[in-house]
Amino acid sequence: MIRTAVIACILGGAAQAATLEFPSNATRALNDVRSPDSHSVAIGAYGESTVPMREVTGEVTRQAWMIDAPGITTAQIIGPLREQLVADGFNVVFECETDGCGGFDFRFAIDVSPAPAMIVDLGDFRYVSTSKGDEVVSLMVSRTSTRGFVDVTRVGPSGSAVAQSSAPAVRATVARTDAAAVPDDFGAALETDGRVVLSDLAFQVGSSNLGDAAFASLDLLAEYLSANPNKTIALVGHTDSSGPLNGNIALSKRRASSVLDRLTRDYGIPRRQMEAEGMGYLSPLSTNLTQEGRDLNRRVEVIVTSTE
Repeated sequence: MIRTAVIACILGGAAQAATLEFPSNATRALNDVRSPDSHSVAIGAYGESTVPMREVTGEVTRQAWMIDAPGITTAQIIGPLREQLVADGFNVVFECETDGCGGFDFRFAIDVSPAPAMIVDLGDFRYVSTSKGDEVVSLMVSRTSTRGFVDVTRVGPSGSAVAQSSAPAVRATVARTDAAAVPDDFGAALETDGRVVLSDLAFQVGSSNLGDAAFASLDLLAEYLSANPNKTIALVGHTDSSGPLNGNIALSKRRASSVLDRLTRDYGIPRRQMEAEGMGYLSPLSTNLTQEGRDLNRRVEVIVTSTE
């Protein structure tokens, strides 16, 4: 089953790949490659009877994906895909949501894949256009009550390809947020047990983005590290067993790295005190045969790496 869209481009004579990983519960419904061709990418919202566009020419690759995830939101769909593009060096040119795009007028000014491969709810859609060098990638995302829909268009030098792989499944709910499980005496628990689960963290679905929410566990961890500047810790991400091991290891490490970045950026904790690693599904707290067990297994832990 095809689960990863790999779009390769030739820049400066060297092959490079812009990769979008879709979850294992996604199905590619359309794949169309035209070369050479042109495509108009939105660079602004609808206004004064038009949508500002940039016409780009090259090999045009369009794919439509359907994600089997009842209740999923457009933010949960587009967040991980946008994050992957930015991590790959793409700059966000324009992004918008429904009314902020221009609603009906914007939707029908944008060329997207036809139904049933791509369904756009006029009351709930998001759009983003990005660029990197000679390459442009745009995403239109929408949903129904039972599925998410993604229309991805890439324009650039010829040489695009599609590979087969899979990433962890995406769900409408994310992770357990049982803040009461964070120990009151955080530092003592960390030094006595050697590890503490940061159980109140909540990530966007399939994403390593923590967002801007406040988390008591990070306040307590930052307080401990500030009071013990000679102590070092490792932040270790874990997943449930949905999806392949390599995809889960990569996701769990990105989540741990996101926590590390937050501690550095918002709390001023030196990076020398911390490292980030990912274990994927190799160290479960509970069974992966139940939803409750999988919720427990998706977590980030902090462990003390100091020996004195």
